[in-house]
Amino acid sequence: MLWHYARMPNSSDNLTAITAATLGHYESRAQDYWEGTRDHDVQQNIDAMLAHIEGVPPYTILDFGCGPGRDLITLVALGHLPIGLDGAAAFADMARKHTDSGCMVWHQDFLALDLPPNYFDGIFANASLQHIPKTELARVLRDLQGTLKPRGVLFASIPHGDDEEGGSDARYSCFHRPASWHAQLQRAGFAECLTYYRPTGLARHEQRWLASVWRKLS
Repeated sequence: MLWHYARMPNSSDNLTAITAATLGHYESRAQDYWEGTRDHDVQQNIDAMLAHIEGVPPYTILDFGCGPGRDLITLVALGHLPIGLDGAAAFADMARKHTDSGCMVWHQDFLALDLPPNYFDGIFANASLQHIPKTELARVLRDLQGTLKPRGVLFASIPHGDDEEGGSDARYSCFHRPASWHAQLQRAGFAECLTYYRPTGLARHEQRWLASVWRKLS
């Protein structure tokens, strides 16, 4: 059963509670999450991002919401220079161990980012940006836009819906309408490169994931 957040401005206390509940969910289930997702195939998403990055590889890529490190392992194997970022300390620790290649992993709250300007060729935000409260999304997207190099690329995959906020467990998620999502990215200074729905091969109403690639405008 889906529960919903009240549609009201998020106070600092409410944002703190939302973040704590979401991170607490992942902290308490970190090993189970690794076992349950380590074999998920997101190569289509990685390929979509890499295909739109300009310049000569290897690329410096921020894995935003890297979890236990599955996609960091893939990006390292492809010869790129990824840096992981996650708000859950347990995930950050696991990602450092699983990559075992000197790959940096930053432990940062999504709502209190400290990112270098104009640094990354690409950002891979796979199943992470839905955890940003709607009132804070514009600010976080501007932070991500600012850490990309000129014409850098952001990949994002979110579970889409009807702009409702809530979830089926302690995690906060916002289920954006595709049109609302596109408007948010455009206001943050991105231009659309590609949009598709996942999983492939299913009817549209069964494709709950909206995937998109965006280029920094300036």
